[in-house]
Order: sequence, then C-alpha cells, then structure tokens
Amino acid sequence: MNDPSIVRALSALLLTALFPLCALSVSALLRALTWRRPRWVHLPLEEDGPPRAPDWLLRIMGLSRGGQAFLTRESLLAGCGFTHDPAWYMIARRMAMLLGFAAIVCGAAFPEYLPVLRHRVFWLQAAGAALAACALYDRPLLEALRKMRSELIMREILAVSKQLLYFAGAPLHLHVKLTRCLPYTSVIRADMRRMLAEWYHDAGEAIARFKRRVGTPEADSFAETLEALRLREDEAFYALLRERIADYKARIELGRESRREAASYVLFVLAGVPILYLFQIFLYPWVQEGHRLFQSLQS
Repeated sequence: MNDPSIVRALSALLLTALFPLCALSVSALLRALTWRRPRWVHLPLEEDGPPRAPDWLLRIMGLSRGGQAFLTRESLLAGCGFTHDPAWYMIARRMAMLLGFAAIVCGAAFPEYLPVLRHRVFWLQAAGAALAACALYDRPLLEALRKMRSELIMREILAVSKQLLYFAGAPLHLHVKLTRCLPYTSVIRADMRRMLAEWYHDAGEAIARFKRRVGTPEADSFAETLEALRLREDEAFYALLRERIADYKARIELGRESRREAASYVLFVLAGVPILYLFQIFLYPWVQEGHRLFQSLQS
C-alpha cells in the first residue's frame, strides 16, 4: 500500500480530476460576474437563475434525468422552494459522496501522504463519513424541509385567505386585494409580488406560474381559488374559501398537537436521565455490596 508508484498514480488521477473542476469553477465565476438582472422584470421569465446543466456533465457523473432518484429529488426540491435546475443539486450530491468516500479511503490507505497531521486523520475521515452520509441519505432531510416550508406557507395562505374574506363584497379588483395582502406574507412574498407584476400581462398564466414556483398542495388549492375569483366573484367561491380556511386551521392544529406529543416523549426521556444517574450513584453501590455479601456467605 506504500508503493511510491501507487501514490504517484493516485496523485496524477487527482490532478486530472482537479483540472475540469477548476475549469467549471472559473466558468461559473465569469458567468456570475457578467450576469445582469433582466430589464423587463414584469414579463414572464422562467430562467431566473443558473442555466440548465449540460447533458454531458450528467453522463460524466453517472446521472440521468429520467432516473427514479432524479425524479424523486426533483419533486422534493420543488417542495423545498428550489426553483433552479435540480440537476445541479444532483451533481453536487454526487461530488459530495465521492469526496467523502475519497477522504475515508485515503485516510485508511495513505495516511502519511495526506496534508494533515497524523492525529487528525481520524477527524478527516469522520468529516468525510459525515459528508457522504448526508449526501447519501438526504431524502429525510429534504422531506423535513419540505414539511416545514409547507406548514409556513399554509399559515401565510391562511392569513391571505382571511384578508380576502374580509374584502368580500368590497368594490375592489382582485389585484388590489392581493396587493393589500402582501404585508401578511414572508415566505411567498417574492412569488406573490412576481405574480402581481405579471398580472396584467396574463392573469391566468401568472397564477399558474405562481402555483409552479411555490410547489405545495396548499399553493395549488389557493391558486385554483384565485383563478375562480378572477373569473367570477361569487358568494359560492367565498363559501369555498371559508371551508378551506377551516381546513387549514384544522391541519395547523393537528401539526401543533403532533409537535406537542413529540416534545412530551423527548421530555419523558430526559426526565429518566436523572433517575438513572440516581441509581448509579446511590443504589448501585448497595447492590454491589449485597452481591459481595451473598458471595461471601456461599463461600
């Protein structure tokens, strides 16, 4: 394992892999320095971030847009509010896995050739293992982020729906009502502002793009309600809005109860720690003395 030829081959392989990474980094830096914000921001521009990942890069990383893992992460990232090409996330995930495994293997096989102190190789391997584990099992993390974001969006949609219900019967255009609801939002404020900016260009398409950008079931139902109110403001649609407000309240209360139950379990476990400590300090010596006494009587 300590053959200099193997070390030289490994160094050459790492340098060969480092060259395209440096080229991609320089290209991304130059693109970021020369990028300008679009002048006509009210027009429907979907490409508002980095460009689409090239197919050749996906093939090099062993990825496919039609794969099950890619489609699953694409859905999860949309629920987390990631509006760019999910291929960039998949590429970063694959690179994190490779770097983590490389740190583990190099720390085990060639610890004397690493540019770190001998006693810190273990920490390098631990960091690589943590990085690889987070990249490999990222699905629970993405699901937790999506659930958290979905609950925040539900609360904001509930506040906006209450304001729309308050404006029921007022001689105001729906665009004006939604504009007055903007102070009650934070997570979806940018998406709502963009929808309102695109409203008079094509209101129906602006609502559809808002639904795609937010990417949650609550946003889908809210967009359907807005589309119905845009076409015709009728009392039946406001009744439907009241039903959805009641449904949002019930779901928020259910989530609050589930969090309380989880917190009670955690507190129950934490309350058992002092009891175990009490047993170790006070009761365990008496148990040991009794055990020695029985052994002495038997002997």
